[in-house]
Parts: sequence; structure tokens; C-alpha cells
Amino acid sequence: MLKNKIYKYLSIEIFKNFTIILLTFTAITWTVKAVNFLELMINDGFSGEIYFKYTLLNIFTIITRFVPLAFLLSLIISITKFERQQELLILWTVGLNKIKIANIFFLISCALVLLQIILGLFVNPYTLNKSRTLLRESQDKQINSILRASDFSDTFKSVTFYIDKKNDNNELINIFIKDNNGSLNTMLNEINNTNDTTIFAEKGFIENNSLILFNGTIQTLNTKYEIKNIDFKRTVLSLDKFATRTITEPKIQETSSILLLQCLTNNNSNKILKNCSNDNSKKNVTEALSRRVGMPLYIPLISTIASFLLIYKKEKKNNFIKKYLIFGIGFAVLILAEILLRYTGFSFLTFAFYFLLPIFLFISLYLLLIKNMISEKIIR
Repeated sequence: MLKNKIYKYLSIEIFKNFTIILLTFTAITWTVKAVNFLELMINDGFSGEIYFKYTLLNIFTIITRFVPLAFLLSLIISITKFERQQELLILWTVGLNKIKIANIFFLISCALVLLQIILGLFVNPYTLNKSRTLLRESQDKQINSILRASDFSDTFKSVTFYIDKKNDNNELINIFIKDNNGSLNTMLNEINNTNDTTIFAEKGFIENNSLILFNGTIQTLNTKYEIKNIDFKRTVLSLDKFATRTITEPKIQETSSILLLQCLTNNNSNKILKNCSNDNSKKNVTEALSRRVGMPLYIPLISTIASFLLIYKKEKKNNFIKKYLIFGIGFAVLILAEILLRYTGFSFLTFAFYFLLPIFLFISLYLLLIKNMISEKIIR
């Protein structure tokens, strides 16, 4: 009964440290990403609400990336803490089973494997796709933040804006607009079938997602390379159909796991995943699925590596060095997993190797760990 309470206490301490480390890494990385995403408001004109929702939906992906490293650090910090407070020495004295503690580490790692697979296969693709949908469907663009005085703005695809200056009433003075893809074709009937359109206006202002222009000229070049000028005193330019340069199509990591599996099995009849038949695309799909399912398999291996800290050495200097050595080995395994991940899409052999390697290493190290723990017990 007492031993069960001790095992429970050790597990709770590890989960505490794991949660603190994971949330710390997530908060730091999310803050950095949030700063990088500021261009959504500054350059692309999305509202603060869209920006906040977009950055918030990226949190689960960050959490998933840091689970293995946070688990490695939590095990090392927890074992070091127990050792420093002489708790481990007391536990060994009362005959606590080290192998069972190593098994507890393994059981915790299995729970984290399940968590990371769920996040990777279902949660992350959904939240990332949801964030991309926010950008695709949002019409709430802050155009005033895009159009800056004495600066060319090419935020919209194939459309360039230049504003000489803005006055105190937020009016735009001396406006130049160049359209190369026909985005302005629907503004006036006379502009249909044009290659490009150029607009000059003395002033204008933005109201209800429309640009109202005064005293200017519309110059068009049609498909026959004929130039036509239209003067106007007032005209309204709708900005609803302007497309920003922000990527709105879902990326591989934002695509559901079911669609990725359909791509690999050549069952992409719905054509939702574009370029699926492309070999390079299939490599990326294989890599994405390997990250979602294969990467978590390295977590039990990390638990076994950290369990070697439970083996006691009489020389305190060796124990001190061993902590850094164990961390170095565990960290090297995570880096190796990331490197090998890049090659999983090249062939079935590399794909299978990536999945089988952590299983083989885990079994080998676990047997070595048990052997060392039994030998240590016999010597004592």
C-alpha cells in the first residue's frame, strides 16, 4: 500500500514538471509566432479578432512539437530532484523496485504517445485548417492599415496601390492604382475584357470596404492593346473581390489525415487534395503522416534512456556527469528522429526504418536497463 502511494507520488511529480515545462515552451514559442503573425494585420489588413483567433488556433501544433522534449526534461529534472533531496536513497533502502519505477515511466510515455497521436492525427489538422479558413472567408480587411502614405502596397494580388499622403480626416491624396489581372473589370462596363487598368485620382476615402475616388482618370488596355481613357468626378471601387497574397489554400499539415491516406492509396477521387498524383506531393504526404504517427513512437525510447539515471553510482562526480550525458543522448535521439523524418517519403524502406528504429532501440535499451538494475541489486 505504501509503495503504491510512493509510485503515485512519483508519477504526479513527473506530470507536474512535464506540464510546467510544456506550457513554458509553448508560451514562449506562441509569443514569437504571434509577433510574426502581426503581418496579417499590418500587411494584409485582417482585423485584430481574426489575428487573435488565427494565432490561438496554432497553439495545439506548438504543444505537439514540444511533448517529447518536455517529457525528457521532466524525467531528468524529477529524478535529479528526488536524488538531491535523498528521496531516492530512502526508497532504495526500503526496497523499492527500480524496474517498476522504469515501467511507470514507460506507462506515462504510452499515455503521452496516445495524446500526441490524437493531436497529430485529428486536432492539429482541424485547428490549422480552421485557421486557414478564417483567412479565406474573412471579409473584414482593415484597408486603411494597408494603404500607407508615400509607399507602394502590393498586398492584393496583381494590384498595386500608391498613396501620396493622408490628411487629418484620413482622406487619401493623389492615388495611383495599377491592376494587372482584371480585378477592376466589374467596376464599369467600359472596362470589360482588359489586360490591365490604371487609375489616377486626386483624392479618396475608404467606407464600408469600398474605395470612393474623386476627380481622376481610368486608363485601360484591352486585349487588342488599345488604350482608352475615362475621366470621372466620383466613382466607387469595391474591394470585396480583391484577393490578398496570404495563402488561403490548405497546406499538407492542414489537411485531414483521412485525405492524406486517400492520397497515398490513390483513392483521391474527390480531388480535394490537389496534385496528389505528383511524386513530390506524395513524399510530403508520407512525411506528414510519419510525423503524426511515427514521431510519438520515440517517446517510450526517451523514457528508457532517462531510466538509466536510476542506476546508482558510488562516485558522485560520475552521477553529476551522467545527468548531462543522459540528456545529451535523449536530445540526440529527438534530433535524429527529426532528421530521419525528412527521408520517410523517399522509399518504403526508409518509411519502415523510421517506424521500426524506435521499437528496436527501446527493446534493446530496456533489456540492458533491466540487466544493469538486476546486477546492481546482486552486488548490493
